[in-house]
Amino acid sequence: MPPTLAELPWLKIAAVWLLLVNLHTFAAFWFDKRAALRGTWRTPESSLLKGAFLGGTPGAFLARRVLRHKTRKQPFVGQLKTIACLQIIGLGGAVGWWGGGLLQG
Repeated sequence: MPPTLAELPWLKIAAVWLLLVNLHTFAAFWFDKRAALRGTWRTPESSLLKGAFLGGTPGAFLARRVLRHKTRKQPFVGQLKTIACLQIIGLGGAVGWWGGGLLQG
């Protein structure tokens, strides 16, 4: 009998990783928004996108909405949406692969 999702240690690790990277990404957007208002040193867009790429996409989209930051800035918005689409495709592939393994086993 295959293990349930709760029995998979990598799932717990992934959940903790996603929580931390999303908190970090949200905080990075917040610091950048604060710096923009103060006219001080800004967080590079590449760093904000890197946080999203590493799994912080929900935190990035939440920060954009809550803080109203980087909402119209192109090509940043397009790059963030591309990252989100690629992650959705990757997640779908991973779920399909895992589900296919259960069906075969």
